[in-house]
Amino acid sequence: MSEAIKKVEEITIHLAGDSGDGMQLVGNELTNIMALFGSDVGTLPDYPSEIRAPAGTIAGVSGFRLHAGSIDVHTPGDEVDVLLAMNPAALKANIKSLKANGVLIANMGEFTEKNLQLAKYESNPLMDGSLEKYQAFAVDMNSMTALALKETGLDSKSVDRCKNFFALGMTFWLFNKPVDKTIEFIMAKFAKKPKFAEANSLALQAGYAYCATSDSFAFKYEIPSANLKPGKYRNLIGNEAVALGCAAASLKSGLPLFLGSYPITPATEILQTLSTYKAWGVKTLQMEDEIAGICSAIGAAFAGNLAV
Repeated sequence: MSEAIKKVEEITIHLAGDSGDGMQLVGNELTNIMALFGSDVGTLPDYPSEIRAPAGTIAGVSGFRLHAGSIDVHTPGDEVDVLLAMNPAALKANIKSLKANGVLIANMGEFTEKNLQLAKYESNPLMDGSLEKYQAFAVDMNSMTALALKETGLDSKSVDRCKNFFALGMTFWLFNKPVDKTIEFIMAKFAKKPKFAEANSLALQAGYAYCATSDSFAFKYEIPSANLKPGKYRNLIGNEAVALGCAAASLKSGLPLFLGSYPITPATEILQTLSTYKAWGVKTLQMEDEIAGICSAIGAAFAGNLAV
């Protein structure tokens, strides 16, 4: 079938699921691909504030928002054009941010009676008409992923963990992007686990193929390349920027930098990044909990350090 191409200057997508669904991983990879093909990008990882809230609950929803455009992008966006919800809680937590007539892709396989109750739905929103103002597509990603991976020999739990790449394949089709670069990424990331590399690659391609062969999806989005000056660019996340800022403040102030920290999402990368700056005189100390990290920083400050 031939599908229409809908050209847009900018687009915002929100990927959301349970905290174990890997939304940050596929969100980062989608960001890399968008940037690679010329879009200016802004992102916002959205972690749950609770420490491992019960699966399927609104408190446990983890998300990743990406704003990509051919114009200068300065924010991750407020309203979203595309919402991908991996379960009812993800839908409940984020549906208010979806624009009228926006695209909603929901993983129908997770809309069970139990999950609907955990998300505090009295009826199934995919069937009760409450989503009429959106372009809603219900896709059973669970069974589609299982079908694509039935020859891999993986157990059902491992297969289920690959559905995030099925979802990513769908977004690649929707945004008219090829999958080959991401297959290279998967092979490198899971080089020591070849079965998982194969499974995630198959899931990615299956998601793309599903959209390409389905009669439901009538158009793709296409974003023209941004007018960026030629040169080398880096994908910088907020935590890395914090680490660079701290190190720069240390050099400018002439004070040695000390970080007392405890590694916990979403701040771990600050500790990881600063630990590589020993050549700049940066000292990092991993403590047993957050309070110990704070106390070590107070002591370092009294000892004349720029302490964090």
